[in-house]
Amino acid sequence: MSYPTEAQRGTARYRAAADVEQINFKSGASTRFVAPGSVTHGQFGLFEWNLSENGGGPDPHFHKTFSESFYVMSGTVGLFDGDRWVSARPGDFLYVPQNGVHAFRNDADSPASMLILFAPAPPREKYFRELAEVAESGRALSYDEWTELFARHDQFRAE
Repeated sequence: MSYPTEAQRGTARYRAAADVEQINFKSGASTRFVAPGSVTHGQFGLFEWNLSENGGGPDPHFHKTFSESFYVMSGTVGLFDGDRWVSARPGDFLYVPQNGVHAFRNDADSPASMLILFAPAPPREKYFRELAEVAESGRALSYDEWTELFARHDQFRAE
């Protein structure tokens, strides 16, 4: 095995917690963009997702250009694997390949948190910022407007 030469080595990137952008949703959920693709050279994106009690989540959907993984850190998260809902607890993990139908929600009476990993790293932070803006503005989007917003961010309903 050979190791990269000094010229071939990349530079490690440290991010202090205080430097990580967080978005708070009207539902009580929040997300922290721990390592978006802009930090990882597009190799992956890592977000922390915090769900409020009985916080709900997205309907079953899929992505055409990236995989998504979920790692539960606290509470109980309902994860849909395309066939069934499971009650995932701390330490449980779900991998979803490209085009894999999935969803998540919090049906419990207590908060939950998880890490979400996207690979490669699409700019998912743009999607979540846009969702927060729509909710904050109080705009009511039509079915077609939602479909267009989702498609721009490689999110497709599993109908």
